Amino acid sequence: MGFLSGVIGNASTYSKDEATKELAPLLAKNEEIEAGFKLIRDMIVFTNKRLLLVDKQGLTGKKIEYHSIPYKSIIHFSVETAGHFDLDSELKIWISGLSEPITKQFKRDDSIYDVQKALATMCG
Repeated sequence: MGFLSGVIGNASTYSKDEATKELAPLLAKNEEIEAGFKLIRDMIVFTNKRLLLVDKQGLTGKKIEYHSIPYKSIIHFSVETAGHFDLDSELKIWISGLSEPITKQFKRDDSIYDVQKALATMCG
């Protein structure tokens, strides 16, 4: 069901080994991946130093934007769960110096809670 969850937009856990292998060129000395989540092609990765948002773009996904956010820059985050008629939940992360939050969409399931718990742990 992992592939199906990815196709319909649910976050799935991304193993530390897979994330480390894929992101090795970006990791600083002594930086280790603590947790990772996949949203279709995109990823949310928590390291011991920062939050990495990986946005694979285009039809092939070969163009990739890596958004690196030091935890000290995260000033607020929120989770909006899906209601009876909503199809998706939303995670918002406010970064110091930006007026608008970074927003990620999740389908109706509990995966948004896992990402929120990781945020609370790393930012706490």
